[in-house]
Amino acid sequence: MMTSMSANHRALVTAPFRGEGLETLRELADVVLDPWIDQTPLRILDGPKLAVWLEQEGADILVVESDFVSGPVFDLPLVAVGSCRGDPNNVDVGQATAAGIPVLRAPGRNADAVAELAVALLMAASRHVLPADRDVRTDAVFKDETIPYQRYRAWQLAGRTAGLVGLGAVGRALRWRLEGLGMQVLAYDPYADDAGEPLERVLDESDVISLHAAVTPETQGMIGAEQFAAMKDGVIFLNTAREQLHDRDALVACLQSGKVTAAGLDHFAGEHLDAADPLVSMQNVILTPHIGGATYDTEANHSRLIADDLQRLLNGEAPLHIVNPEVLK
Repeated sequence: MMTSMSANHRALVTAPFRGEGLETLRELADVVLDPWIDQTPLRILDGPKLAVWLEQEGADILVVESDFVSGPVFDLPLVAVGSCRGDPNNVDVGQATAAGIPVLRAPGRNADAVAELAVALLMAASRHVLPADRDVRTDAVFKDETIPYQRYRAWQLAGRTAGLVGLGAVGRALRWRLEGLGMQVLAYDPYADDAGEPLERVLDESDVISLHAAVTPETQGMIGAEQFAAMKDGVIFLNTAREQLHDRDALVACLQSGKVTAAGLDHFAGEHLDAADPLVSMQNVILTPHIGGATYDTEANHSRLIADDLQRLLNGEAPLHIVNPEVLK
């Protein structure tokens, strides 16, 4: 636990906080910094536990990433709650608004990190990186009377077409990276003015499909058997957003048939994948455990966004990333 001196405010920070944002926050308040991510075993707190801790510290600012903020927290005279997420779904915004407490968020904090992982999954899936690595490690480079050059030929990405479903911060960060690889990029997002392609064209013309939409009632399960069938034969499928966007059974069937030649997946419902799931045994699938945003830069980004908005709030200005601006009135 770390603290620093300040005049009037005290901030309890259970999120990882670093860089310029931490320096700014220390200018605004005494800082009690005790990140959840540094705890073993894992520590995720609920509203009652946070309320007790806030009262013990005499804190009037709360900054969280994974803890759930609700109930008795909003009975306290808080200046603000900062959620170090793009979507502050760990904060009961309705209760906060009723109590007149501003809720701040950190949009785009992990855009570059997730985009980089999408590129890594694409490269690994398209160039057979993991099975080739395994051949070297198991002294199986020459097997079945073949050489690796025969087994692992692939189409290069330059000159191919990538289709992005969702063009928010992550989609935009990925778009220029793929264009830098020499790919043409199509994008579907009904809420983005520069993503005017219909979904049907994106699915039909893309050699790579990558999902970057938020999970909403409109988008949940939006890529199902019908949409997979509309894709090119041999398409590469990526999902570094949320598994709820696609139908897992439909994807498995397409991977088994060869309709989808390879996949890179960074999220699974329930945050894990059962060992008996068919995806686990597939050699043409790259699986990572929801680590797209797991960079120190993501932490520095959300620290800066939250701290800068707290500074605006304390200076009597409107924060840029406030979820419930009506409380300012």
